[in-house]
Amino acid sequence: MCPDPQAVRLLLVDDHAIVRLGLRTVFERTEDIRVIGEAGGVKEAVDAASSLAPDVVLMDMRMPDGTGVDACREILAVRPETRVLFLTSYHDEEALFSAVFAGARGFLVKEIGGDALLAAVRAVAAGQSILDPAAARAVAERMKGLAGPDAKERAPESLSSQEKRVLALVADGRTNKEIAAALGLSDKTVKNYLSRVFEKLQVGRRAHAAAIYRQSNPE
Repeated sequence: MCPDPQAVRLLLVDDHAIVRLGLRTVFERTEDIRVIGEAGGVKEAVDAASSLAPDVVLMDMRMPDGTGVDACREILAVRPETRVLFLTSYHDEEALFSAVFAGARGFLVKEIGGDALLAAVRAVAAGQSILDPAAARAVAERMKGLAGPDAKERAPESLSSQEKRVLALVADGRTNKEIAAALGLSDKTVKNYLSRVFEKLQVGRRAHAAAIYRQSNPE
């Protein structure tokens, strides 16, 4: 049978081969999702995403040469159209928050059933974000807490167009180097823009600035 050209192209990333085998078995049950590759670490995942051009990357959080968050940021830096969905055993708020700020489209725990996993991959491929209600509430509360009660008074309207572009990339979890590459700027220029952004928003941390941006620009 010829593969469906419209099938979701999926890359599996987990440092345990037996887990990847189990996941591949789940996806082989359907014709509209096709596993196009596997990776067991951050570098391998970034290289595979770059060469294979997946629609969705199903990513574990912990890997031997870094974290899934590291891989997520690097993958989206080279392939912003790819969507990253985390599937992990570690359902803690910090991991969830880090994944969302890195640009992930969803965060699932490995206790999820096969049918629910298939539905999640299809939804993310279609452009949706996947967070269970408890996780969504945790992210919303954390964003609200970081932004502070006076977030509206410190909204990004006071920023220049370029400062807003820099802040938007910060909110996407991009590093200074990635922001510089995306906007055609030097690292030093990006740092200068960020200093002015922090001063105008009256914050001292990237997470605080990103939270204010997210509060002002809900998806």
